[in-house]
Amino acid sequence: MRRSSTFARQVLLVRVGRRDGAAVSGTDLVTPDHRYADRQRLRYGRLDTDIEAVRPISPALPPATPVDDESPAMSIPLLPGERTAARRAKFALVNACTLSSLMLGMLAIFLAMRGEVQIAAICLIACVAFDGLDGALARKLGVASPFGAQMDSLADMCSFGLAAPVVVYASLAGSVPPAAAAVSCALVAACAAVRLARFNVSPKDGRFFCGVPTTMAAAVLALTVAIGVPVPGLVMVAGVALLAFAMVSSFPYAKLARLLKLPPWLWLAPVVGALVDIRLTFALVVVGYLVSGPLLWLHQRRTA
Repeated sequence: MRRSSTFARQVLLVRVGRRDGAAVSGTDLVTPDHRYADRQRLRYGRLDTDIEAVRPISPALPPATPVDDESPAMSIPLLPGERTAARRAKFALVNACTLSSLMLGMLAIFLAMRGEVQIAAICLIACVAFDGLDGALARKLGVASPFGAQMDSLADMCSFGLAAPVVVYASLAGSVPPAAAAVSCALVAACAAVRLARFNVSPKDGRFFCGVPTTMAAAVLALTVAIGVPVPGLVMVAGVALLAFAMVSSFPYAKLARLLKLPPWLWLAPVVGALVDIRLTFALVVVGYLVSGPLLWLHQRRTA
């Protein structure tokens, strides 16, 4: 016990008291006196080592890793592959289409605030056209990139997740209670954000969408306002909320390429109906597409 206490005093030697009239902190550590160090060497046979000062180290803090401020920053190219002038021009053209969709969505909001809801709805339809054009051009020109995919998702949120419900809210002004219109339109914005985020991180299926696409939902809302579907205001509010929930549902909905492969006689009925009454035909087509999701889901569960 005597030896261990002597060794502890030698290793953890702390200066206390005052020196030259100044207070010294109790945590200051000094090197042990050489007399005790020589005595310790002789006692324990450690003639080739020196006892150094012990400094407190917090076990909760990891050792600091030196950061080299001179190291060059890594830059990730927006356009993967060969960066020629021609490819850059194609890349700029594709992103110009995406930005055009975004600007048209902003214009739709401004027009809706002025009460020009039908013109605003036409701007939303143009947004849908530009949204389909930028993706097709990116694949055809070979300039598809992660940057373009993120740009497209952000533009879709602005144009279809924000501008579309604003236009619908303006169209419902005066016909339904403002709170009911606000809740249904806010559901469209929230479900559009969830739908786009889920689409970005989910594996892609070449045959079906998981839920109604945001672009298609915005197109339905824009066409409903543009052609003036004659439905009561509360029915319109319920339809908007139903469309919002359909976006975040797990029901499979056929993609447009798959719909185009249907027999021609199935397309004849909507065409003839549009010539007779375009509003009623449009409403029936929308309801039929929404119902197709649950029917396909039930069919897949039965055949699985």
